[in-house]
Amino acid sequence: IPAQASVCPPGCICASDILSCTALGLQQVPREMPVSPVTLDLSHNRIVQLEEGSFGRLPRLETLRVAHNQLTGIKPGAFQNSSLLRHLDLSSNQLHVLEQHYFLELSGLEELLLFNNRIIHVESQALAALGSLRKAYLSHNRLTNFPFFSIQEHSHPYLSMLDLSSNRLPKLPLEAISNLPLAVQSGLYLHNNSLVCECSMYVLLRHWEQRGYASVKDFRQEHTCLVFGMQAGTVRFFQQGPLFENCSLTVMTQLSLKGEQESNVLVKPGKAALLHCLTNLTGKHVKFFWVSPHQEYVVPPGNNGALKMYANGTLEIVAAKAEDSGIYWCMALDQQLKRNETRLVNVTVAPYHDGEHHEPFNTGFTTLLGCVVSLVLVLMYLYLTPCRCPPCRKAPSPATTTPSPGNEAGAGSAQSSILTPTPPATTEGPGRKVSTNKHVVFLEPIKEQQNGRLRAGPGTGAGYGHLGPGLLIGKETIEGEMRD
Repeated sequence: IPAQASVCPPGCICASDILSCTALGLQQVPREMPVSPVTLDLSHNRIVQLEEGSFGRLPRLETLRVAHNQLTGIKPGAFQNSSLLRHLDLSSNQLHVLEQHYFLELSGLEELLLFNNRIIHVESQALAALGSLRKAYLSHNRLTNFPFFSIQEHSHPYLSMLDLSSNRLPKLPLEAISNLPLAVQSGLYLHNNSLVCECSMYVLLRHWEQRGYASVKDFRQEHTCLVFGMQAGTVRFFQQGPLFENCSLTVMTQLSLKGEQESNVLVKPGKAALLHCLTNLTGKHVKFFWVSPHQEYVVPPGNNGALKMYANGTLEIVAAKAEDSGIYWCMALDQQLKRNETRLVNVTVAPYHDGEHHEPFNTGFTTLLGCVVSLVLVLMYLYLTPCRCPPCRKAPSPATTTPSPGNEAGAGSAQSSILTPTPPATTEGPGRKVSTNKHVVFLEPIKEQQNGRLRAGPGTGAGYGHLGPGLLIGKETIEGEMRD
């Protein structure tokens, strides 16, 4: 290696394994550069062409940025000896066509940035050599078509993002898109294009939305389409329900989405289920038919409204019932080539689990019952508690001519203690002795008390009292107790 090869180009910044030559007005890639750079930044210059062997002396190069230049083409062999390159940024240039020889040497490339160019065409084999590619950004170009058929699982096993947003795609080849690997479908960005409104496009995007694909979910408002004859012209896919109300969701089955149909299908009672007859046979000569678990032969348009069949071979169980469970098998028959293929699908109509279906009702019923019981207890407390009645005046005892203050206090305490839950407030006099030693002896007229009302008893004399409800005691006994 010449000595001058290790010299940093004039105006550039060399820092360990980074070489930065940005905004220097360069019209071509510097010929003399150190061999050590892992990252080379040539952004914001005036480079028009990448010549053959431009990076041949950078064997360790992994990241190359040539954004914001005036690139119009790449010569064959420009990336010779750059097999370690992982990240290539060619964004914001003036590329018009991606030719098939552009990236032949970049078998290890993982990320390709081509957004904000003027690309109108991508050749069918332009990305064929990029077997390690994971992300490709081609948004903000002028593409009217794209070779989706060139993206296959065996050719691009790691590809998970393909950004074609903000282009001029009028119509998508839905069959080619359906054959894309599922990882590519989930990372296919198509918003802000010139798509024409049609049912198959709408159902495809709706299906992706239901599956939670970030390409649709994160840019829901930007998915628009053109409607001819409308004054507005452009409408949003997901805000024009009336426009697509006649689109049947079964249109989605025309896509024969790869890998979508499983061999075992679980469906809830009353729900619809679509069974796809996936086959490698194609063409107008291919005919389909199904056989149900009850040995019922089904051909388009279906049988008795319970089973619908479409010309593309898809069988729809309109409203699943328990007796619809079992093995369904379909046959695809190519009458011209005399070939046929069969497929088995096991359908299980699973009823709701007890916890899953009844739990909301049980919770609500328990809460309601608790409220009703609480209300009944409150009403019982308010209306069934004995009411406060005025104390009846007692006739004076023959042995006592003038009642003492202590006796009056005792009588009042005895009368009030049967009507209130609190003990008598008096702490002196005979009432305290009665309340302390006998506990349940109360002095009142012989009238019985029931639920707060007075009812006349068998005797009306003042010389009787009662011990608790309904127990009568004699006058002598009461006087003896008070003397004690």
